[in-house]
Parts: sequence; structure tokens; C-alpha cells
Amino acid sequence: MPTFQFEAMDSTGAEIKDVIDAATEEDAQATIRQMGYFVTKISVKKARKQAQAAAGGKKRGFVFGGVGSKELTAFTRQLSILQDAGLPILRSLRILGEQAKPGRLKYSVEDTCEAIESGDTLSEGMAKCPKAFDRLYVNMIKAGEAGGALELILQRLADFKERAESLKRKVKGAMIYPCVVISVAVGILTFIMISIVPSFVGIFEDFDLDLPAMTIYLIAFSTWCVNYWYLIPGVPITIWLTIKLIRKFKAGRMGWDQFTIKVPIFGNLVEKNIMARTSRTLGTLISSGVPILESLTITRETCGNAVFEKLYLRIGERIREGDALAQPMKEYSQLSFHPVAAFFWFAFIGGPIGLLIYMLKYRQRVVDDIVVNMVDVGEETGELDTMLYKVADTYDEEVAVLTDGLTKLMEPLLILFLGGAVGFIVIALFVPLVELINGLSG
Repeated sequence: MPTFQFEAMDSTGAEIKDVIDAATEEDAQATIRQMGYFVTKISVKKARKQAQAAAGGKKRGFVFGGVGSKELTAFTRQLSILQDAGLPILRSLRILGEQAKPGRLKYSVEDTCEAIESGDTLSEGMAKCPKAFDRLYVNMIKAGEAGGALELILQRLADFKERAESLKRKVKGAMIYPCVVISVAVGILTFIMISIVPSFVGIFEDFDLDLPAMTIYLIAFSTWCVNYWYLIPGVPITIWLTIKLIRKFKAGRMGWDQFTIKVPIFGNLVEKNIMARTSRTLGTLISSGVPILESLTITRETCGNAVFEKLYLRIGERIREGDALAQPMKEYSQLSFHPVAAFFWFAFIGGPIGLLIYMLKYRQRVVDDIVVNMVDVGEETGELDTMLYKVADTYDEEVAVLTDGLTKLMEPLLILFLGGAVGFIVIALFVPLVELINGLSG
């Protein structure tokens, strides 16, 4: 027999919470009324789980990983719209769960529905599905439930996810073009070195020509490509795996993250992207009613960069001691020398020259004065969340400008590179051929 969990009031108005066994919900309500109580809330507690156990449970396909950010963003917006329409949360989740394709999100929504039917709140049910709903998501829902403003929180959460997804698309879109062009260029040049140039080498050897220096260099490089072609994809993959291995260690991760936010050209883009994302995250959490220390902890866990993780950790420690947000943000935003970061500068940015550039740049702060001033004003006026939103909007615009500028800059650079490479190959191959033709005709 199903077990129902109910909330009711007695004749004096006192609140009663208890459970009762009954065949149906109507029978349960009738029994509660006979007990002299007025039912305010009732839900099944065990019936669904017992029915599933009797039926052997639902068959689900095996899924890897979590929920994609794009999929979760669409789900959040749809849930916000359904709540604005006045549907009960359980009904809204059922609708979205039925529409979703089989996968992590669908199964997590179903598990959340079961948890709500068992007496859990929405945030408690989502907390049991961490691969779909992260800590930021759950805490915002929890704050909305505590403040009685779940619809508003869902709107803010949907806006936050959409802005974050839009920023990610801009950055990815800017990177796709140069990556594709470079990959195709490397493939074409490798094909020329392995297949085309060796056929010319045979011609030159047959006629015993005196080759110019650039042709000799081209032939030497072609011979290397023929003998060691596997190093062309092997070297980038090895470098990538080595960086992944180094980042497994705390010091290695800090060094690499320092390198990425200060590296020429792309470092400024990475730094502003992280600053925009973390400012919007922190502002959204604070505006949703999440306590400041919990907001800083969640922001630190979701920023994805060891430098900013350390920054927000130290800010949280100072706030716990009674300080404001702006002063420790200014103090701890200045980086210190890191040997692993110095190694990456030496290895990837021109040896001693790269090391010299690092020594000149590593003391630069990662949080600008304008951000500190805006945070300070927000704390003074009680509008910290609004100021953090303005910081995020400013950096979003700067990231968009940087990505557009980099894309426009990369196009002529790639054209120059390809034109120079092809021109060098053509000149190196055809100068000896012209000399050969002139000699034969003479």
C-alpha cells in the first residue's frame, strides 16, 4: 500500500507533518480529515519506488559524462517559462523530461521528479544528480526556494547560462577559422614535401645540377618529412599530453594557468574571458540571495583557472575575518614568480627572450583598478550584484572586440604564411629547372 507524506493544520492552527498509508490519495485525505486535520500538502512517498521495484525498474541506456552546457541552458530557459506560466514544478519537470532525448539530462530530471515525490525539495532532488546540476545551479535553486522567488531565480539562472553560452560561442567561433586553416595548410605542405618534392630530386640527380642553397634546404626538409613523417602529428600530441600530465600536479596547474593568462596575443583574451565569467557568476549568486562566502566558494570552483581560484580563496579568507571584498581583491590580484610558468615561457616563447618577457610581465595584476573601484562602489551603495553585472558586461564586450580583432588579424597572417611557404617551394624547385632548360636549349 502506498505511503503518503502530508502537511496539515489542526483545529488550533498548529502545523502537523506526518505520514499515512492509504490505497489512493483521496482515501488518504479522507482519513486525515476524519482525524480532525485540514490538509495543506500531500504527496506520495513510496508508491513510485515500490512500483518500479515490482516492475524491475526502468531500463536506461549507459551514458558517459555530464550534461552539455547548451542542453542545460535550453532546459533552464524552458523550465523558467513553464514556471512563469504557473505550472507546478513537478508537472513542469515531467513535461521537460518527456521531451528530452534519452541521456544524462532526461534521466536526471526523472530522478529529480522521484526525489520530489518522496518529499525532497527541488534543490535537494537536483543535488542528487551532480553530473547534470552543478553546485552553482543547486545553490541558486535553493536560494530561490528559501526566498519564495523560484520563478525569478530561474529567470536569472537562464539569463546567466545564456550569456555564458553566448560568450563561449564567440570565443570558439573565433578559434575555429585559424585552427582549420592551419590544419589544412600543414596537411597540404606535408603532402608536397612527401610526394611532390622527391620526384624533383630524382630529376636534379639525373642531370647532376648545382643546386642553389634554398633548394638544398627544401630537399633536406623534404627528406626529413619522408623519414620522420610520424613526428608531424606526434610532436603536437606529445606536447598536449605532457601539458595534461603537468597540470595533474598543483604546481604544474598553477604554472600553466599563469602562462596562459599572460602569453602574448591570446593571454589577454583568456584573462578577460575568465574575469567576465567569474564576475557574472558571483553577481548572479549574490543577487539570488546566496551568502557571500558560499558565492565565493562556488565561483572559485567554477572559474577553471588556478590563478583565479587562489584569488577567490584568499578573498574568502579575508571576508571571513570581517574585511570587505574590494581591498583583498586588489591585494591578491598581483601574481608572484612561478618556476613552472617560467619554464613554459622559456620553452614556448623563444628561450631566453621568453624568460625575459616573463620577468617583465609576471608582476602585472589580473584584476584591473576599474574592477576594484566598481566593486568598492557596489559595496558602499549595497548594489554589489549590479556592479558585478556591469563588470561582466564590460568584459564581455572587450572579449567580443578582441575575438573579432584576432580573427581579422589572423586572416592576413595566415595568407602571408601560406603565400610565403608556397612561393618558397615554387622558387626553390623551378630555379634549377629553368637553369636546366636553358642549358639544354643552349
